[in-house]
Amino acid sequence: MKYQDSIKQANNLLALTIKQLELWHLAATPINYAVGYEFVAENNSALITAIKYQLSTGKKLDNFYMEAVYQQFVLGQSKFRDDMLTDFDELISSVEQNTQQSTSSVDGFISALDININELKSKDEEKVSTAYSNIAKASLKFKTQQQQLTEQLHECQQQSKNLQDELEQVRKEIYLDPLTGLHNRKAMSKHIETWFKEDPNKNVAAIVINIEQYSQVTQRFGSLIGDVLLTKIAAKIESYVDHSGLPVRTGGDEFLILLPEINTQIASEIGEKIRQGVGKLRFISSKSGVRLPQMTVAVGVNQFKVSQNVNTVIDKTRRALI
Repeated sequence: MKYQDSIKQANNLLALTIKQLELWHLAATPINYAVGYEFVAENNSALITAIKYQLSTGKKLDNFYMEAVYQQFVLGQSKFRDDMLTDFDELISSVEQNTQQSTSSVDGFISALDININELKSKDEEKVSTAYSNIAKASLKFKTQQQQLTEQLHECQQQSKNLQDELEQVRKEIYLDPLTGLHNRKAMSKHIETWFKEDPNKNVAAIVINIEQYSQVTQRFGSLIGDVLLTKIAAKIESYVDHSGLPVRTGGDEFLILLPEINTQIASEIGEKIRQGVGKLRFISSKSGVRLPQMTVAVGVNQFKVSQNVNTVIDKTRRALI
Protein backbone atom coordinates (compact mmCIF):
# COMPACT_ATOMS: atom_id res chain seq x y z
CA MET A 1 0.00 0.00 0.00
CA LYS A 2 1.29 3.43 -0.87
CA TYR A 3 1.22 5.94 1.96
CA GLN A 4 -1.02 8.30 -0.02
CA ASP A 5 -3.64 5.59 -0.70
CA SER A 6 -6.65 5.14 1.55
CA ILE A 7 -7.40 1.66 2.93
CA LYS A 8 -10.25 1.26 0.44
CA GLN A 9 -8.07 2.34 -2.49
CA ALA A 10 -5.29 0.02 -1.37
CA ASN A 11 -7.64 -2.96 -1.10
CA ASN A 12 -9.01 -2.29 -4.57
CA LEU A 13 -5.50 -1.98 -6.00
CA LEU A 14 -4.42 -5.13 -4.17
CA ALA A 15 -7.18 -7.14 -5.85
CA LEU A 16 -6.36 -5.61 -9.24
CA THR A 17 -2.64 -6.33 -8.75
CA ILE A 18 -3.23 -10.01 -7.97
CA LYS A 19 -5.49 -10.28 -11.02
CA GLN A 20 -2.88 -8.56 -13.18
CA LEU A 21 -0.14 -10.95 -12.02
CA GLU A 22 -2.40 -13.88 -12.90
CA LEU A 23 -2.85 -12.46 -16.39
CA TRP A 24 0.94 -12.19 -16.68
CA HIS A 25 1.35 -15.74 -15.32
CA LEU A 26 3.58 -14.47 -12.52
CA ALA A 27 3.77 -15.48 -8.87
CA ALA A 28 2.88 -12.84 -6.28
CA THR A 29 6.43 -12.37 -5.04
CA PRO A 30 7.28 -9.05 -3.32
CA ILE A 31 9.04 -7.71 -6.42
CA ASN A 32 6.33 -8.85 -8.83
CA TYR A 33 3.65 -7.44 -6.57
CA ALA A 34 5.42 -4.06 -6.30
CA VAL A 35 5.70 -3.80 -10.09
CA GLY A 36 2.12 -4.97 -10.59
CA TYR A 37 0.86 -2.45 -8.05
CA GLU A 38 2.62 0.40 -9.87
CA PHE A 39 1.17 -0.83 -13.17
CA VAL A 40 -2.47 -0.98 -12.07
CA ALA A 41 -2.19 2.24 -10.04
CA GLU A 42 -1.28 4.02 -13.32
CA ASN A 43 0.96 6.54 -11.57
CA ASN A 44 4.25 5.37 -13.11
CA SER A 45 4.12 6.12 -16.83
CA ALA A 46 7.71 5.03 -17.52
CA LEU A 47 7.07 1.62 -15.94
CA ILE A 48 3.81 1.16 -17.83
CA THR A 49 5.48 2.08 -21.14
CA ALA A 50 8.34 -0.36 -20.54
CA ILE A 51 5.99 -3.26 -19.73
CA LYS A 52 3.67 -2.57 -22.66
CA TYR A 53 6.64 -2.44 -25.01
CA GLN A 54 7.95 -5.76 -23.67
CA LEU A 55 4.57 -7.38 -24.25
CA SER A 56 4.21 -5.84 -27.70
CA THR A 57 7.45 -7.50 -28.81
CA GLY A 58 6.11 -10.92 -27.84
CA LYS A 59 8.53 -11.35 -24.95
CA LYS A 60 7.10 -12.71 -21.71
CA LEU A 61 7.35 -10.97 -18.35
CA ASP A 62 9.69 -13.30 -16.44
CA ASN A 63 11.31 -12.81 -13.04
CA PHE A 64 14.47 -11.38 -14.62
CA TYR A 65 12.54 -8.69 -16.46
CA MET A 66 10.37 -7.86 -13.46
CA GLU A 67 13.41 -7.43 -11.24
CA ALA A 68 15.00 -5.12 -13.80
CA VAL A 69 11.80 -3.04 -13.99
CA TYR A 70 11.60 -2.95 -10.20
CA GLN A 71 15.19 -1.74 -9.87
CA GLN A 72 14.82 0.93 -12.54
CA PHE A 73 11.29 2.26 -12.13
CA VAL A 74 10.14 1.38 -8.59
CA LEU A 75 13.18 1.28 -6.36
CA GLY A 76 15.04 3.83 -8.43
CA GLN A 77 17.99 5.04 -6.41
CA SER A 78 16.19 8.03 -4.95
CA LYS A 79 17.30 7.51 -1.37
CA PHE A 80 20.88 7.02 -2.48
CA ARG A 81 20.74 10.15 -4.61
CA ASP A 82 19.41 12.19 -1.71
CA ASP A 83 22.03 10.84 0.71
CA MET A 84 24.84 11.22 -1.81
CA LEU A 85 23.87 14.78 -2.69
CA THR A 86 23.80 15.64 1.01
CA ASP A 87 27.25 14.13 1.48
CA PHE A 88 28.61 16.02 -1.53
CA ASP A 89 27.11 19.28 -0.29
CA GLU A 90 28.72 18.79 3.11
CA LEU A 91 32.08 17.90 1.56
CA ILE A 92 32.05 20.91 -0.79
CA SER A 93 31.03 23.19 2.07
CA SER A 94 33.86 21.82 4.20
CA VAL A 95 36.41 22.34 1.42
CA GLU A 96 35.19 25.92 0.85
CA GLN A 97 35.41 26.64 4.58
CA ASN A 98 38.93 25.21 4.76
CA THR A 99 39.98 27.32 1.78
CA GLN A 100 38.62 30.46 3.40
CA GLN A 101 40.38 29.63 6.68
CA SER A 102 43.65 28.98 4.86
CA THR A 103 43.40 32.29 2.99
CA SER A 104 42.60 34.13 6.24
CA SER A 105 45.57 32.50 8.01
CA VAL A 106 47.98 33.46 5.24
CA ASP A 107 46.63 37.03 5.13
CA GLY A 108 46.95 37.33 8.91
CA PHE A 109 50.52 36.06 8.91
CA ILE A 110 51.57 38.37 6.06
CA SER A 111 49.88 41.32 7.79
CA ALA A 112 51.79 40.57 11.00
CA LEU A 113 55.05 40.45 9.05
CA ASP A 114 54.29 43.74 7.29
CA ILE A 115 53.50 45.48 10.58
CA ASN A 116 56.55 44.24 12.49
CA ILE A 117 59.25 43.91 9.85
CA ASN A 118 59.99 47.65 9.81
CA GLU A 119 60.39 47.61 13.59
CA LEU A 120 63.28 45.17 13.17
CA LYS A 121 65.25 47.99 11.53
CA SER A 122 64.73 50.25 14.53
CA LYS A 123 67.65 51.11 16.79
CA ASP A 124 65.31 50.85 19.76
CA GLU A 125 66.07 47.43 21.26
CA GLU A 126 62.69 47.27 22.98
CA LYS A 127 60.85 47.80 19.67
CA VAL A 128 63.04 45.18 17.98
CA SER A 129 62.40 42.72 20.81
CA THR A 130 58.65 43.36 20.63
CA ALA A 131 58.70 42.91 16.83
CA TYR A 132 60.55 39.58 17.17
CA SER A 133 58.02 38.48 19.78
CA ASN A 134 55.05 39.49 17.60
CA ILE A 135 56.49 37.69 14.57
CA ALA A 136 57.15 34.58 16.65
CA LYS A 137 53.57 34.59 17.99
CA ALA A 138 52.16 35.12 14.47
CA SER A 139 54.32 32.30 13.16
CA LEU A 140 53.21 29.93 15.93
CA LYS A 141 49.56 30.85 15.34
CA PHE A 142 50.00 30.34 11.60
CA LYS A 143 51.62 26.91 12.12
CA THR A 144 48.82 25.85 14.49
CA GLN A 145 46.14 26.94 12.04
CA GLN A 146 47.90 25.17 9.17
CA GLN A 147 48.15 21.99 11.22
CA GLN A 148 44.42 22.15 11.94
CA LEU A 149 43.69 22.77 8.27
CA THR A 150 45.93 19.84 7.30
CA GLU A 151 43.95 17.56 9.63
CA GLN A 152 40.66 18.86 8.22
CA LEU A 153 41.96 18.36 4.67
CA HIS A 154 42.93 14.78 5.51
CA GLU A 155 39.41 14.22 6.81
CA CYS A 156 37.96 15.67 3.60
CA GLN A 157 40.18 13.38 1.55
CA GLN A 158 38.96 10.38 3.53
CA GLN A 159 35.35 11.46 3.03
CA SER A 160 36.02 11.89 -0.68
CA LYS A 161 37.49 8.37 -0.88
CA ASN A 162 34.48 6.95 0.97
CA LEU A 163 32.14 8.70 -1.46
CA GLN A 164 34.10 7.36 -4.42
CA ASP A 165 33.88 3.83 -2.99
CA GLU A 166 30.11 4.23 -2.50
CA LEU A 167 29.72 5.55 -6.04
CA GLU A 168 31.65 2.61 -7.45
CA GLN A 169 29.47 0.16 -5.54
CA VAL A 170 26.28 1.88 -6.67
CA ARG A 171 27.52 1.94 -10.28
CA LYS A 172 27.79 -1.85 -10.05
CA GLU A 173 24.29 -2.08 -8.60
CA ILE A 174 22.85 0.22 -11.25
CA TYR A 175 24.73 -0.94 -14.35
CA LEU A 176 25.61 -4.61 -13.75
CA ASP A 177 23.42 -7.70 -13.73
CA PRO A 178 23.75 -9.07 -10.16
CA LEU A 179 23.81 -12.74 -11.23
CA THR A 180 26.25 -12.75 -14.15
CA GLY A 181 28.20 -9.53 -13.61
CA LEU A 182 27.54 -8.51 -17.21
CA HIS A 183 26.13 -5.10 -18.11
CA ASN A 184 22.37 -4.54 -17.97
CA ARG A 185 20.03 -2.63 -20.27
CA LYS A 186 20.59 0.63 -18.40
CA ALA A 187 24.33 0.37 -19.00
CA MET A 188 23.64 -0.47 -22.65
CA SER A 189 21.55 2.69 -23.06
CA LYS A 190 24.26 4.78 -21.42
CA HIS A 191 26.98 3.41 -23.70
CA ILE A 192 24.87 3.95 -26.82
CA GLU A 193 24.18 7.52 -25.69
CA THR A 194 27.93 8.09 -25.28
CA TRP A 195 28.69 6.60 -28.69
CA PHE A 196 25.98 8.78 -30.24
CA LYS A 197 27.57 11.92 -28.77
CA GLU A 198 30.93 10.85 -30.20
CA ASP A 199 29.51 10.14 -33.67
CA PRO A 200 25.79 9.82 -34.58
CA ASN A 201 26.80 7.68 -37.56
CA LYS A 202 28.94 5.24 -35.60
CA ASN A 203 28.32 1.65 -36.71
CA VAL A 204 27.84 -1.02 -34.06
CA ALA A 205 27.66 -4.77 -34.59
CA ALA A 206 25.09 -6.59 -32.44
CA ILE A 207 25.34 -10.26 -31.52
CA VAL A 208 22.25 -11.75 -29.85
CA ILE A 209 22.84 -15.02 -28.01
CA ASN A 210 20.00 -17.19 -26.73
CA ILE A 211 20.41 -20.33 -24.59
CA GLU A 212 18.32 -22.99 -26.26
CA GLN A 213 17.74 -25.50 -23.42
CA TYR A 214 17.51 -23.09 -20.50
CA SER A 215 13.77 -23.44 -19.78
CA GLN A 216 13.90 -27.24 -19.86
CA VAL A 217 16.94 -27.35 -17.55
CA THR A 218 15.39 -25.03 -14.97
CA GLN A 219 12.14 -27.00 -15.03
CA ARG A 220 14.00 -30.28 -14.52
CA PHE A 221 16.79 -29.27 -12.13
CA GLY A 222 15.52 -26.05 -10.55
CA SER A 223 16.33 -22.34 -10.76
CA LEU A 224 19.54 -22.59 -8.67
CA ILE A 225 21.12 -24.95 -11.19
CA GLY A 226 19.81 -22.66 -13.93
CA ASP A 227 21.57 -19.70 -12.29
CA VAL A 228 24.86 -21.61 -12.15
CA LEU A 229 24.60 -22.47 -15.84
CA LEU A 230 23.83 -18.85 -16.70
CA THR A 231 26.86 -17.64 -14.75
CA LYS A 232 29.19 -20.11 -16.48
CA ILE A 233 27.85 -19.34 -19.94
CA ALA A 234 28.00 -15.58 -19.27
CA ALA A 235 31.68 -15.92 -18.27
CA LYS A 236 32.39 -17.83 -21.49
CA ILE A 237 30.61 -15.16 -23.56
CA GLU A 238 32.50 -12.35 -21.85
CA SER A 239 35.83 -14.07 -22.53
CA TYR A 240 35.34 -13.40 -26.26
CA VAL A 241 34.81 -9.65 -25.77
CA ASP A 242 37.67 -7.18 -25.38
CA HIS A 243 37.49 -3.83 -23.62
CA SER A 244 35.93 -2.09 -26.64
CA GLY A 245 32.93 -4.44 -26.65
CA LEU A 246 29.93 -4.43 -24.36
CA PRO A 247 28.49 -7.77 -23.11
CA VAL A 248 24.90 -7.32 -21.86
CA ARG A 249 22.35 -9.62 -20.24
CA THR A 250 19.10 -8.54 -21.89
CA GLY A 251 16.79 -11.33 -20.74
CA GLY A 252 16.51 -14.40 -18.55
CA ASP A 253 18.29 -16.62 -21.11
CA GLU A 254 19.41 -13.96 -23.59
CA PHE A 255 22.65 -12.03 -23.99
CA LEU A 256 23.76 -9.25 -26.31
CA ILE A 257 27.22 -8.17 -27.38
CA LEU A 258 27.69 -4.70 -28.86
CA LEU A 259 30.88 -4.12 -30.85
CA PRO A 260 31.45 -0.53 -32.08
CA GLU A 261 33.11 -0.14 -35.49
CA ILE A 262 33.12 -3.90 -36.15
CA ASN A 263 31.68 -5.26 -39.40
CA THR A 264 29.19 -8.10 -39.57
CA GLN A 265 31.73 -10.58 -40.94
CA ILE A 266 33.98 -10.27 -37.91
CA ALA A 267 30.94 -10.21 -35.60
CA SER A 268 29.71 -13.45 -37.23
CA GLU A 269 33.10 -15.04 -36.61
CA ILE A 270 32.96 -13.99 -32.96
CA GLY A 271 29.41 -15.33 -32.69
CA GLU A 272 30.51 -18.69 -34.12
CA LYS A 273 33.41 -18.90 -31.67
CA ILE A 274 30.99 -18.23 -28.82
CA ARG A 275 28.64 -20.93 -30.10
CA GLN A 276 31.48 -23.44 -30.27
CA GLY A 277 32.90 -22.37 -26.91
CA VAL A 278 29.57 -22.79 -25.09
CA GLY A 279 29.03 -26.12 -26.84
CA LYS A 280 32.28 -27.41 -25.34
CA LEU A 281 31.25 -26.57 -21.77
CA ARG A 282 30.41 -29.54 -19.58
CA PHE A 283 28.35 -29.21 -16.41
CA ILE A 284 28.31 -31.66 -13.50
CA SER A 285 26.43 -31.12 -10.24
CA SER A 286 28.98 -30.79 -7.43
CA LYS A 287 26.53 -32.26 -4.90
CA SER A 288 25.02 -35.22 -6.73
CA GLY A 289 27.64 -35.77 -9.43
CA VAL A 290 24.87 -35.80 -12.02
CA ARG A 291 25.98 -34.72 -15.49
CA LEU A 292 23.78 -31.91 -16.73
CA PRO A 293 22.64 -31.67 -20.36
CA GLN A 294 24.99 -30.12 -22.88
CA MET A 295 24.05 -26.50 -23.48
CA THR A 296 23.89 -24.88 -26.91
CA VAL A 297 23.14 -21.33 -28.00
CA ALA A 298 21.48 -19.73 -30.98
CA VAL A 299 23.32 -16.73 -32.40
CA GLY A 300 22.06 -13.79 -34.48
CA VAL A 301 24.18 -10.98 -35.93
CA ASN A 302 23.17 -7.55 -37.15
CA GLN A 303 24.62 -4.07 -37.59
CA PHE A 304 23.15 -0.67 -36.86
CA LYS A 305 23.97 2.99 -36.44
CA VAL A 306 23.73 4.38 -32.92
CA SER A 307 21.14 6.87 -34.18
CA GLN A 308 18.73 3.95 -34.74
CA ASN A 309 16.36 2.51 -32.15
CA VAL A 310 18.40 -0.26 -30.53
CA ASN A 311 15.33 -2.21 -29.37
CA THR A 312 14.11 -2.47 -32.96
CA VAL A 313 17.54 -3.67 -34.02
CA ILE A 314 17.61 -6.29 -31.25
CA ASP A 315 14.16 -7.55 -32.22
CA LYS A 316 15.27 -7.87 -35.84
CA THR A 317 18.45 -9.67 -34.75
CA ARG A 318 16.40 -12.10 -32.66
CA ARG A 319 14.52 -13.10 -35.78
CA ALA A 320 17.87 -13.97 -37.37
CA LEU A 321 18.84 -16.41 -34.61
CA ILE A 322 20.26 -19.66 -35.97
